[in-house]
Amino acid sequence: MLVRDAMSTVILTIGPAHTLRQAATLMSSRRVGAAVVLDPDAGIGILTERDVLNSIGRGQNPDLEHTYAHTTDTVVFAAPTWTLEEAARAMAHGGFRHLVVLDEGEPTGIVSVRDIIRCWAPAPERARHLAPR
Repeated sequence: MLVRDAMSTVILTIGPAHTLRQAATLMSSRRVGAAVVLDPDAGIGILTERDVLNSIGRGQNPDLEHTYAHTTDTVVFAAPTWTLEEAARAMAHGGFRHLVVLDEGEPTGIVSVRDIIRCWAPAPERARHLAPR
């Protein structure tokens, strides 16, 4: 199976001047664990729920902190034609849970560890309805 078959094509994109609270609010409302940060100066970055959590854990104010200070800008990008094994290997090697998918230089999706697990071990329909939330 390929990354394009597993990735989410609905991408939350934010700017570098968003506050962490704004980013967290958008991520929460969209039920995503990462946002693509489009910075005209620095390029494409990613902000994850872990980045927000680490900032708050250090006692920083999410209303004063901006995404540019917490964005990972050394992003490993995946191609839509990568296999899920290649994506999982990149995540394991880099120690992260999300890959931005680029097609012809443009972000077209995000693939997460959860997306890969869903493809490799789909839950039976009955179990989805019985699982506690």
